Amino acid sequence: MIAFYFWDWKTGEINLFMESTGRANGTYFDRQNYLITASDLNGEIWKIDEDKNIQILSKGFEGNRFNGPNDLWVDDFGGIYFTDPLYERDYWEIDKKGIADRNLYYRNINGKVTKLETFIQPNGIIGSVTLKKLFVSDFGANKTFVYDILGAGKLSEKKLFCEIGSDGMTLDREGNVYLTGNGVTIYNKKGEKLSNILVPEEWTANVTFGGENNSTLFITASKSVFTLEMNVSGTR
Repeated sequence: MIAFYFWDWKTGEINLFMESTGRANGTYFDRQNYLITASDLNGEIWKIDEDKNIQILSKGFEGNRFNGPNDLWVDDFGGIYFTDPLYERDYWEIDKKGIADRNLYYRNINGKVTKLETFIQPNGIIGSVTLKKLFVSDFGANKTFVYDILGAGKLSEKKLFCEIGSDGMTLDREGNVYLTGNGVTIYNKKGEKLSNILVPEEWTANVTFGGENNSTLFITASKSVFTLEMNVSGTR
C-alpha cells in the first residue's frame, strides 16, 4: 500500500492523510495547495484537495495509456511538467504498457497534454519560477539536463547539466540543484559538484525543502526520512 502521511513541524507529529493514492510516486503542491500526484497504478495524474477528493487530470496521450508517470513539477501558469518512464510494476493488471517512447510531457491549465522530449528513461524533474529553469534527469542515460523556461510549456533546447541521473530533485534559492540516489549530491548552477550528503541507507529517493523557514531539507531514503537544517532555503 502506498499511503500519504503529513508531518506537522509545529508539533513534530506524523499522521496519516489518505491511503488510496493510486500508488503515487512524485508529488507537488500547486499554488492553490492542491496536491498533484504522479499516480502510476493506472498511469494517471491526480489532483487531491484537503478533503481527500480526487480528480484525475490526465491518463493518456493520443489514445494510449501513460506508461507510469513518475515525477512532476507545477509551473506558474498552472501547467504540469511530468516524466513518463517505463518501470514495469508487478501490480499492473494490463498486457500493453502504453506508449513505446519514454517522454517528458506538459499538461496546460486547460488540460491539453503535449509531448516535449523523448529520453531513455526520464525520472526526476524540478523547476523554478524564479530562476526560469527546468531540470530533467534521464536515469537511463545517467545524465541530468536543463532547459530555459520560455513560457507555458515552452522550453529552450535541452543542455547537459551534469553527468549523473537522479530520482527526486530539488533546488535552493542560490540555484543549487540537489540530486538523489547515492545520498544527496549538490551541484551549483553551473553544473559543478559542490558536495555529497551521506545518507546511511541503500537508496535516497527524494528530497525537498520545507519547515517554518523553508530551510529544512527533507530526505526520503529506503526505510527512513531524514531532516537536515540548512543555511539556505528552497526556491519556487
